[in-house]
Amino acid sequence: MWLSQLMLTDGTRAVALRRDTGAHLVPGTTSTRELALAAWAAGHDLAAEVAARGTGEAVDLDAALAEGRVLVPLDHEDPAHLHLTGTGLTHLGSAATRDAMHKNPDPQSMTDSMKMFRMGVEGGKPATGAVGAQPEWFYKGNGHAAVAPGAALTSPSFAMDAGEEPEVAGLYVIAPDGTPLRVGFALANEFSDHVTERGNYLWLAHSKLRPASFGPELRVGDLPAHVEGTSRVIRDGAVIWEKPFLSGEANMSHSLANLEHHHFKYDIFRQPGDVHVHFFGTATLSFADGIRTQSGDVFQIDCPDFGLPLGNPLTQSDDAAALVAVAAL
Repeated sequence: MWLSQLMLTDGTRAVALRRDTGAHLVPGTTSTRELALAAWAAGHDLAAEVAARGTGEAVDLDAALAEGRVLVPLDHEDPAHLHLTGTGLTHLGSAATRDAMHKNPDPQSMTDSMKMFRMGVEGGKPATGAVGAQPEWFYKGNGHAAVAPGAALTSPSFAMDAGEEPEVAGLYVIAPDGTPLRVGFALANEFSDHVTERGNYLWLAHSKLRPASFGPELRVGDLPAHVEGTSRVIRDGAVIWEKPFLSGEANMSHSLANLEHHHFKYDIFRQPGDVHVHFFGTATLSFADGIRTQSGDVFQIDCPDFGLPLGNPLTQSDDAAALVAVAAL
């Protein structure tokens, strides 16, 4: 079962439910956040809440996506209350890519990336009820940085690179009592600046402060142990790079429970009503294969487990890089 959020042709918001047989509107709601909180209040799961709402009119999601009417599948009416965060070095192939970017000239010395990866391999999947190794963690921004499926990912004028990161993201809302509620999972493009990151590992934080997209649909229920999709870069209508990407716990050095614990252990991330989109990492980057993207390229991430593919064109900000002056009061 997949949920999505969209604008109807009359300009109003709606939530759509899709199964293999097609999509229809969910009556009585305009947001998946409202559905999730209603499910929690009623004491049942999201699928039961959706079923209780009945079946609305049929909707053509492909047409809505083509017309730019599909929104991210979970959001907040106040963008400041949506948090985009993530973890890196969580996938079994991720260390080789990152290690090559941060390689120490001394081949006998282990890079910080490899040390972090080994910590995850050795302690990222603790026994039930135990706390495992702490993963790498980063902040991407708030809801102002969340880009709808099909909309452009804009690289700032000062960026040194504009590269895709095909990932699975966990989508959460915080219950009134502070309990994190996992609403579901979605495909995501954790768009980053890999040249900046490669320049100095301590610039990782800068490299992640970029827009990101997720959706178009939200998968309700558990994440499959093995997820396999395809990531592409399309230029002038032709695929210039294509590679499979893997996710799911069978391909990860950390368990989802461990990654979720180390994010939500902070009180600031358990504020009632807030929405969280947490990117779980990847081992597949076109940058690692020498691809240099350019304005007009299209990123496409496709995995049938998550419904419709996620596509976003790349644009470059027109704002000239300039010194930002602070006004003193």
